[in-house]
Order: sequence, then C-alpha cells, then structure tokens
Amino acid sequence: MPLVKAKKHLGQHFINNDQLAKDITELLSFNKDFQILEIGPGMGVLTKFLMNVNINFKVIEIDKESITYLKNKYPDFKENIIEGDFLKFDLKKNFKSNISIIGNFPYYISSQILFRVWDHNEKIQELVGMFQKEVADRIIALKGRERGILSVLIQVFYNVENCIDVSPENFTPPPKIQSSVIKLNRNNRKELECSKKLFKQVVKTAFNQRRKTLRNALKTYNIKKDSKVESLLSLRAEQLNVEDFIKITKHVEAIL
Repeated sequence: MPLVKAKKHLGQHFINNDQLAKDITELLSFNKDFQILEIGPGMGVLTKFLMNVNINFKVIEIDKESITYLKNKYPDFKENIIEGDFLKFDLKKNFKSNISIIGNFPYYISSQILFRVWDHNEKIQELVGMFQKEVADRIIALKGRERGILSVLIQVFYNVENCIDVSPENFTPPPKIQSSVIKLNRNNRKELECSKKLFKQVVKTAFNQRRKTLRNALKTYNIKKDSKVESLLSLRAEQLNVEDFIKITKHVEAIL
C-alpha cells in the first residue's frame, strides 16, 4: 500500500518513531467514561496503538488521501473515521460523553484547536497533543514574556504539563523547529465567576498591548478606582495569574 505524501498546505509532518508514538498514546488516562477523539491521524501511527488498547474511539481527518489509506489499512475501523475539519465539527451534537483529545497537530492550527478546547471545556476533559515547542512553552508559562492569551485561557480550566520534547528527525518530513508533547487535564473549576465571553475579551485586550500596564491597556473599559483591583492595574498582563484576571473581569462586568 503506497504511503500518504505529506502535504505542506495541511502542515503534515508524520511521526516516524513507533516508540515515540506509543509513549504519546500512553499519556492518556483511558478513563472508561471518556470518548477518545484523535485529530489528524494521517497514516495511523498513533491510531494503531489506541486500537491495541481495545477501546472505542474515533478519529477526524480532513485529508482525503489519509482517509482512503486508513480505510484500506484498517477496514474494521471505517465506521470510526470522521471525514471533516475539527475546527468546524459539532462536538456537542456528535459526542454525548466527555472527551479525551489526542493528536499530532498541524502547527498552523494548533492554537485554534486550543481555542476550541476553551470553548468546550465542559466536555473536553483532557488533551494530549504535539505542538511547536515555542507554542507549548507559552501554554505552560505561569509568568514572564512567554505568557500570553492562550496561557491564561487554558490555565483557567486545565492543569498543563510538558511531557516530551521531540526533535525534528522523529518526523517525515522533518520540521525546521523543535516540538513538544503537552498534556492538559481538566481542573476542579466548574465555571467562571464572571462572564466567560468578557473574560476572554479582557485577557485578549490586555495582551494585545502587553507592554502597557493594565490601567492603560484596558482604558476602553473605563475602569474606576477600586482597592480590590488597584494594585493589579499597575502591572502588565504577563505578570497576572488567572485569579487576577478573574478579579479584573468581575470589576469590569460590574461597571458595564
């Protein structure tokens, strides 16, 4: 069976190291109450190890050549292959149970995948994924210049850890950058104490002007003096933790 040719426009870099693939799949909790969804299986290097665990799971793939390859190689798995784009896929409609996500994600959509995780935090309980190392470091960062919008949003609902650093030779074709596998585990926060939509807006506004103090970056919100947030307003976005942003969002919400 001819192999799938990696397509540049889809950001495909196939894992060529079986031991690495096995190690990645073993990072999942395999909670019997979670439905597993693999994003972008390609030729099934992760998929085959998940099959060996004898669990019920699905994959979603946008590349027609990869879909044909998987159906021919794993004919008994045909019904578990979703042809489509994860970024447009209706998770609530198609998955009744909670979800574990896994994948060797195309780097160019990895951030968009995480924004979808934020949107569906009540359903997505864990994620194990391959990211560009620079992006992975930002997601994990608790403070400093690496901290950004995704750092805060993801850390609201998830505990995050860097599990495996991966060098380019583990892929075909090899990317020009280093990669990292990270894991997200749902934390105990059930919901935000403020508007989720407003929280995201405040965080984005703050980091879009990250060199400014919060007082200047959030000028459009006409924040009034208040002892509860006054000390935070003299800081920059990268210096605030999740609870700080919740506090500021609650303050903004009260004056809108």
